Amino acid sequence: MKDNGTSDKIKGNVNKAKGEIKGNVNKAKGEIKDQIGNATDNKSLQAEGKLDKAKGHLQETVGKLKDGK
Repeated sequence: MKDNGTSDKIKGNVNKAKGEIKGNVNKAKGEIKDQIGNATDNKSLQAEGKLDKAKGHLQETVGKLKDGK
């Protein structure tokens, strides 16, 4: 049985999807923290939320780059 790279492509797509999913989760988590911090005047929580959002954007970008897009 020959493997013509199909399994590598599948693994690559899975890794890409994981990166994008993690990125989206962190962006959502960050947005929630940012909004709660803003509503409660908690600057520390707001800053943590902004950091999570930035981390999410980075993870999503890395996930997309793994696919070459």
